[in-house]
This record gives sequence, structure tokens and C-alpha cells, in this order.
Amino acid sequence: MNEFTIKDDFYLNGKSFKILSGAIHYFRVHPDDWYHSLFNLKALGFNTVETYVPWNLHEPKKGEFSFEGILDIERFLGIAQELGLYAIVRPSPYICAEWEWGGLPAWLMTEELQVRSSDPVYLKHLDEYYASLLPKLAKLQLSQNGNILMFQVENEYGSYGEEKEYLRAVAELMRKYGLTAPLFTSDGPWRACLRAGSMIADDVLVTGNFGSKAKENFAMMQDFFDEYDKKWPLMCMEFWDGWFNRWGDEVIRRDPDELAQAVMDCIELGSINLYMFHGGTNFGFMNGCSARGQIDLPQVTSYDYDAILDEAGNPTKKFYALQGLMKEKYPELEYSEPLIKEAKAFPSVSLKEKVSLFATLENVSDYSSSFYPKNMEELGQSTGYILYKTRLERDKDEAERLRVIDARDRIQVYADGRLVTTQYQTEIGEDIELEFQSNQVELAVLVENMGRVNYGHKLTAPTQSKGLGRGAIADLHYISNWDMYSLPLDDISGLDFTKEWQEGQPAFYRYQFELEDLADTYLDMTGFGKGVVFVNNVNIGRFWEKGPILYLYIPKGYLKKGVNEIVVFETEGQYREKISFSQEPVYKEV
Repeated sequence: MNEFTIKDDFYLNGKSFKILSGAIHYFRVHPDDWYHSLFNLKALGFNTVETYVPWNLHEPKKGEFSFEGILDIERFLGIAQELGLYAIVRPSPYICAEWEWGGLPAWLMTEELQVRSSDPVYLKHLDEYYASLLPKLAKLQLSQNGNILMFQVENEYGSYGEEKEYLRAVAELMRKYGLTAPLFTSDGPWRACLRAGSMIADDVLVTGNFGSKAKENFAMMQDFFDEYDKKWPLMCMEFWDGWFNRWGDEVIRRDPDELAQAVMDCIELGSINLYMFHGGTNFGFMNGCSARGQIDLPQVTSYDYDAILDEAGNPTKKFYALQGLMKEKYPELEYSEPLIKEAKAFPSVSLKEKVSLFATLENVSDYSSSFYPKNMEELGQSTGYILYKTRLERDKDEAERLRVIDARDRIQVYADGRLVTTQYQTEIGEDIELEFQSNQVELAVLVENMGRVNYGHKLTAPTQSKGLGRGAIADLHYISNWDMYSLPLDDISGLDFTKEWQEGQPAFYRYQFELEDLADTYLDMTGFGKGVVFVNNVNIGRFWEKGPILYLYIPKGYLKKGVNEIVVFETEGQYREKISFSQEPVYKEV
């Protein structure tokens, strides 16, 4: 029987073992490309793959579990094992990962509970999730002839709380459902973080997260170990080799040679997990959001991360720089030439048809009504948009004063189908002048959830509840009698393009094209305003003219031979008669 133990070092079957790991999130990579990415990790000379497990994808609605397609973690880990890779799995309830609400499912907000705590209601839901997930992982442990070496209990908890009872409860649930492999925590490498977030008193391995200065950071960790008289190996569980991007910021890059040397410095002193080895894509509405003062800053669809592999999974300059140094220092390891996929710029495609959201609303939404507006979570919705509609009476001859109160995250206000204003976090709550052209006006408010905060003090703030919040005020009173149209847009096959399109309204734009040969490609969204794109009814992510990315990556696995369909949902009234493809990413200078 294979055995992995942690003593003064990592030991694999009794022999000292240096973990050379790279992060690949199976849920950010099309399943057809898992082999490609994992092969390239092995080709680098590394021996282990690491992945998070996102609770919100595996249990999108309470009690409804999914482990198919892009969520088939067993298949992902099986491919890794076939390639000779070990695995580190992080099934902690919270993952951060620049992912929607850090991986926590939004339906948790509908109940009275405290996430990431020993709250019995929260732990009951975690128990139910683990009952479905963990037996699948248990049979893939090294001791069961699988390839999983160890599991994470919680993720960077020292940057959030210090409740040891909660950490022990999570660990106990993991043991309850058959995880017998070693457990670990990962936190910032300084004492306050390690003390708050670790389970060192319970003999659970402590690892650190950093992206440079390995000597200094490992020294802080070693001091912490010495304080508790622990003779443990040093490991950086997240060595940040790049960084994520937010809308409107410049693309963040790191010098390949500097990064390669920093990685080698870390490997010389301990074990490593490159975060990320292959970043991939935040498909759908799964991008996270950074908390900054009064403003939350949503992250972009691409999770390229300036990682060792690019968004498509091909080697970057960092790959070759690092592999070159590895070959010099560790010539005994197994290396290979990496796999490379060629992308294609398919011919431009002409617009086939278009329809306004308001005209086809009943075909893509779930309808409900309420005296006061309900938020997204109350409506059983986690991501996407909601359209709120009501009717207002004219009370005076001049323009009416209107205010939308604490909506999240971005609103567009319409009067009888005419755009009145667009407001974001800094403007929501300001006065809106509403002109009446008759004795009544139909008021419509389109609210977009742009992504929940994934890290920091706002993780459990009321601001992570999305929708119209407390509603809207006309003059000095709250407006009532709302029609609500939930738009999760998880299935747009019912769109009716025979209905009307009106200039300046949110709309759907349909493009069709035929393919004989399939390849990855990049959809150039230059000329469009803001929205999301569907390829053969799959939401491949958001676009926004703010940049810095103006493209959406389309893996060839989402394309098919024969007729393909692209539908663009655009909210600003900006579109193109022809949509273009590129062989490489398209960026905006910001």
C-alpha cells in the first residue's frame, strides 16, 4: 500500500519527497483540455497537481448536487494519475480563488446563519455537502491506490477569523466521510495569520502563501513552528507567479526570469505549489470581486493570471525560463516538450437577428410579484440579472424625484422603455429626475450582480446580497407593487427573435456560422458595451468595454462541426453587424 506521511519532511513510501505542485482548477478548464494542461505540468518536471473544489458549483441549489462535465473532479484526478501526477485537493468550504463569493453558495444567505463559523445551521449544510462530495475523494486517496496526498481544512482562515472550534468541526467532518490522508491549513506566513488560521495545536500541518522572498517568509514560518516545537517541512501552498485583473485596470505582468529564479529559491528551501500553473477562465458569472472601501471591484472573465501556462493552456516564457533552471538544478527529474494548441481566427460572422430584452422577457425569465421588491437570493437566484418593473402616477407637473436605495451592483433605470440613467456603487442613492410623458409611467430597473466579494472583511457584509435591496423611493415614499423577472440566463434557448428590437435597450444579438475544423479561438468584443456571451447556449463569460481584456476565450470544446451559434446579451445598446474572431487575446490600453 502506498503511504504519504508528514514528519520532519514529507515522506512517500518511506522516502523523503519534495512536493513540486502546480494549481489547475478543473472547473476553469474545459474537460477536453484537462489532459493538455496536466501533461504540461508533468512536462515542466513537476510531480503534483493542486485544485480547489467550489461548493457553489457542486451544490448550486440547496440539496441539488452536480459532478458532471466540467465538474467531474474524479475524472480530472484520474487523468492526473494516469500521467503520473500526485494530487493535493482543497475541498474547504471557502476557497477565495477570485471566485464568486469565494465558492460559498449564495443560497446560504437565505438562512439565519454565520458562514465560516461553528454555527450549527452552517455546519449542517456543510455536512450535507460533504456527504455528497467527500466519499468521491476518499476513494482517490493514495492509501486507496489513488493519487491524493493531502487535503486542506480551511483556506486563509487567519485572514478572516480565529475560531478553532470551527476549524476542528470542518476537520471532523472530513474524517467522518473517509478522508484519512494528512490535513493542512494555508495562511499568510506571518505570526498573526498563522496563529489565527492554523490548527497547529491539533497537529495539522501549517503551510504558507506568498509569491516572493522565500527565505524571509519561510523563516517566519520556521519561527512559528519552533514556538510550538514542531519539526515540519516548509511548504508554500500558493506561490503567486502572477496576479488577477480587474475591470479598468492595466494587465498585470511579472518578468519571467525574475519569477523563475524566485521559484527556484523557494524550491531550494522547501516544497511548492505554483498558483497558478494554469489559470483558465471564469466561465459564466463566476468571477469574484475585490473589496476596496466603499467600492467593490469586480474581476474580469479571464483568469489567465499571467501564469506558467496562458489562458488556453499553452506554455508561456515563464514555463521555458523555469524549466531551464529546473533542468540545471535537478537534471535527474523527468522533463518533456510541452503540448501546444493552435488557435484560429475564424472569418467574421454577420448578425442574423436581434431582439430587445423587454420584448422577449417572458421567454428567458422567471416571473414573480411582490408589494416590496425582493432581492436575488429571496427569489432563489444566485447570479445574473433581475428586471424590476412597476407603474408610477404623475403627482406634479415637473419632473419627479426618484432614488434607488442600496441596489447591488449596477442599475439601469428605464421609463417607458427609455434609458433614464445608469448608476454604479458610487452613484446609487443619488437623485434621479424622472420625466412623465403621460399620467403614468412604466418604471423598469435592470440590476446586475457583477460578482460577490471573495476575500476580506466584506465577505459576510449585507452588500453581498444582490438585487434592488430596500427598493426605490419616489418623492419621499417607498414605491410598491413590483413585477420581478429573474434573469439567471442559465438557458437562453427560449429566446424569441421574431419580436421587436428597439435602439438603446438591452438586447440579444444572434450570430450563426458553420465550422468544418475545430480550434480554440478568441472572440473580439471591440465595439460592444457590456454584457455576456453564449456559445451554443453556454455562458462563456462577461465582457465590458472598460477592458483591460476585450476578448472572450472560446475553447474548441464549446464549438461543434456544422452550425454554431453565438448570442450576445448586451445592456448598453452597443453592438456590431459583424462579430470577429482573433488568433490571440485582444487587450485595451488603459
